Amino acid sequence: MSLKELVEISNFYGFNPNFVLAGGGNTSFKTEDFLYIKGSGTSLADIKEDGFVKMNRRRLGAMWEKSYPEDVDAREAAVLEDLMDAREKGEENKRPSVETSLHDLFPQRYVVHTHPALINGVTCSKEGKRIISQLFKDKALWVDSVMPGYVLASTVRQRLLEYRKQHLTDPEIVFLQNHGIFIAADTTEDIKRITDDVVKRLENLLQRKPDFSVVPFNKERAVSLAPAIRMLLKDGSDSSIVTFRMNRDIAHLVESQESFVPVSSAYTPDHIVYCRHEPLFVPHLDDINKQYQVLEKKIKEYREKNGFLPKIIAVEKLGIFAHGESKKAADIAADVFLDAVKISVYAESFGGHQFMSPSLIELINTWEVEAYRKRISLAGGSKARVQEKIVIITGSAQGFGKGIAEELAKEGANVVIADLNGEQAQKNADELCKVHGRGKALPIKVDVTDEESVQAMIQETVLHYGGLDVFVNNAGILKAGGLDEMDLKSFEWITKVNYTAYYICTKYASIPMKIQHRFDDAYYMDIIQINSKSGLEGSNKNFAYAGGKFGGIGLTQSFALELVPYNIKVNSICPGNYFEGPLWSNPENGLFVQYLKAGKVPGARTVEDVKRYYESKVPMGRGCRVIDVVRALLYCIEQQYETGQAIPVTGGQVMLR
Repeated sequence: MSLKELVEISNFYGFNPNFVLAGGGNTSFKTEDFLYIKGSGTSLADIKEDGFVKMNRRRLGAMWEKSYPEDVDAREAAVLEDLMDAREKGEENKRPSVETSLHDLFPQRYVVHTHPALINGVTCSKEGKRIISQLFKDKALWVDSVMPGYVLASTVRQRLLEYRKQHLTDPEIVFLQNHGIFIAADTTEDIKRITDDVVKRLENLLQRKPDFSVVPFNKERAVSLAPAIRMLLKDGSDSSIVTFRMNRDIAHLVESQESFVPVSSAYTPDHIVYCRHEPLFVPHLDDINKQYQVLEKKIKEYREKNGFLPKIIAVEKLGIFAHGESKKAADIAADVFLDAVKISVYAESFGGHQFMSPSLIELINTWEVEAYRKRISLAGGSKARVQEKIVIITGSAQGFGKGIAEELAKEGANVVIADLNGEQAQKNADELCKVHGRGKALPIKVDVTDEESVQAMIQETVLHYGGLDVFVNNAGILKAGGLDEMDLKSFEWITKVNYTAYYICTKYASIPMKIQHRFDDAYYMDIIQINSKSGLEGSNKNFAYAGGKFGGIGLTQSFALELVPYNIKVNSICPGNYFEGPLWSNPENGLFVQYLKAGKVPGARTVEDVKRYYESKVPMGRGCRVIDVVRALLYCIEQQYETGQAIPVTGGQVMLR
C-alpha cells in the first residue's frame, strides 16, 4: 500500500538527525483525487498512517483561483481556513501542514521535504544558487528566500510553471534558499536515490566538516552560571530548564564576539521558531560577581530590544546555554542551534554564510502558524505535581530510591538516578526515558562518601538540567549486630554512609540552590533525607544504623536553620520497615535473614517468623511502601512553612510525642 510506504520513508528520514530536527520536515503521497500529508505538529520519526491528513485535491486546486488579503495575518488565516475545508470527512481533528498546497503542486506521487544541515550549508550560503546551477544544470530548481506558507507555495508554483514551459518536464529537486530541499518522485526508492546523489555531490565540494569532538572547558564557571541563567529566564513560569553544550566548533565560535558572527542570526525558519532569531552573546569576566551583573544586564537589554527573552546564551570562552520551559524544549533549542553551527561550517565551502533577511525574520517571529507548530512539537502531558522539577535521588538503583525515582518521574520530574551501581542506574534511567521521554532521567555513578564524587554528581546534574530543586538523600546501608558482633570497621563504614555522606551531599547540593535563590528570592527548594523509624527510637542490636539516623535528624535540624535564609527547606522522612524491598527480603543477606542470625527476635526459627514478628508491631498491619514515602516527600516539596522536621511514615508504629 502506498500510504504504508509513505510512513516508511517518513520514518527513514525522520529518525536521521542529519535530515530532520524538532519533528520538522514534511512528506506526502498523492493519488489523482487525494493528497495524504503529514499533519502539523506530528513527527516524521514516529508518524503512523493516522498521522497523515487526507486532503481533497480538487478543493486544493480551487484555492489558486481565489484572491487572498495582502495583510500577512489575514492572508494566512484565510488560507488556513480553506486548507481546513479541503480536508476529507473524518479528518476534522487534524491540522494539515501549511505547506500542503506546495506539495500538491508536484505531479510526482511522493514528496519529501527536509532541512539537512549539509544541504542548508548551500541554501544558506552566498554562492549557493550558482553552485547548484553548476552541479545540477537543468535538473534542479532554485527558489529564492521568501515567506513560508502561501507566499512560498505561490512562488514555487510560478517557478514550476516556468520550468515546465522551458523544459517540458518537472524538476525532481527544488532547493529553497534559507529553508531546505524538496525531493519528488513516483517511488520511495527514487526518493532515496535522488537524495543520496545530492548529498554525495555536495560532500565532494566540502573543504571541512563540522567538528563536534569534546574539548576542555571551565566546568566550575559553567556550573556557576547555569542556575543563574535558569532563574533569569524563568520569567514567571513554573518551570525552567537550561542545558549546556560545548564542542570544538563552539569553542572557536565563542572565542570572541567577532568569531561568533557566523551563528549570530537565523539561517532558517526552524532556527527562529526554536532558538529565537538571534542568540545572546555575553562577554567573559574573571570575577564571578561581575559576570553575574553583566549577564543580568545583557538579558534585560535583549528583552527590551526584542520583546522576549533569549533561548540561546553564548558566554565568551565558555560555551552555550540553551533554555526551555521543559527538558524537551531546552534540548530541542540546543539541537537546533547546533544545526546552525553545522550550517555555518558547511557554508564556508560555498562562499560563506548568508542569513535570512531581517524583514523575513520579523515576519516569522510573529507568525501564528509557526507558533502553532512549536506549541504542538513541544507539548507534553497535563501538568503534574513536580512538573520539570530537577531531582537527585541517591541510592536509586534499587529499593526505596528506585521506587521514589519512578513515582517522581510519573509526576513530571527530571530525575537523576545516582548510585554506586552505575550499571543498574543506567538501566533504570533508560527505562524511565522510554516511558517519559528523552532526557527525563539521568544516570550518575556516585560514591556518596567521597567528596569529589559528590561534587561531580552535582556538576553533571547542573550542566544537564541547569540547576537543582530537590535533593533526596536516600543512600544508606544497614548491618545488624550487637556490641559483641559489631567491629569498628563496620561501625565506621555504616556511619560514613548514613551520617557523614548526608553532610557531604548537603554541602554540594546547596551550592546551586543558593545561586538560584540569588536570582529568584521567592523560589523554594528542598533537601530531604530519607531517614528511618530507627532515627526516632533506639533499635536493639542495630545501634550503628540507629546512631547514624539519630545523628541525621540532628543534621537536618541544623541544616534547616542554616539554609532557611535561602528558601531551602531541609526535612527528614522516617519510614517504617519496607518489608517488600531487597533490604529486608533478600534471601541471602536481607534484614530478615540478618535478624534471624543475630537473634533479634526471641524464639524465631525461620525468616517467616521474623517477618510476622515485625508486621505484628505495626498498627496498620503492614510494612511501609514506596508510595507512602513519596506522598510524604511530595508534602515536603509542596508546603512552604515547615523545615527541620522529622516526619514519621511508620503505620503508627512510632508516634510523635
